Amino acid sequence: MPETTVDDLSDAVAAAAFRRLVKHLQHRHDAQNIDLMGLSGFCRNCLADWIRDAGYEGDKAEARAVIHGMPMDEWKDRYQTPATPEQLARMEASVVKNR
Repeated sequence: MPETTVDDLSDAVAAAAFRRLVKHLQHRHDAQNIDLMGLSGFCRNCLADWIRDAGYEGDKAEARAVIHGMPMDEWKDRYQTPATPEQLARMEASVVKNR
């Protein structure tokens, strides 16, 4: 049996999975962007950039509001905590792997 890749998924399946991921991240405010970057090399802001890359016509602020579920400044005021030196170091090391 041939292996199925992400490119083999229908657009409807891929879109449903993406929406579920975004809703999950909107629910899990405790998952800080800095920690997501440190573990996986991407965060909510990356998803906002990716929807723009895929053709979303809104500007960066509008794309971030779509992903955060509110304007980014509001999300930051409500949920973002200051980054520790350890978090910053993990993020920097993780981002290197994206190159």
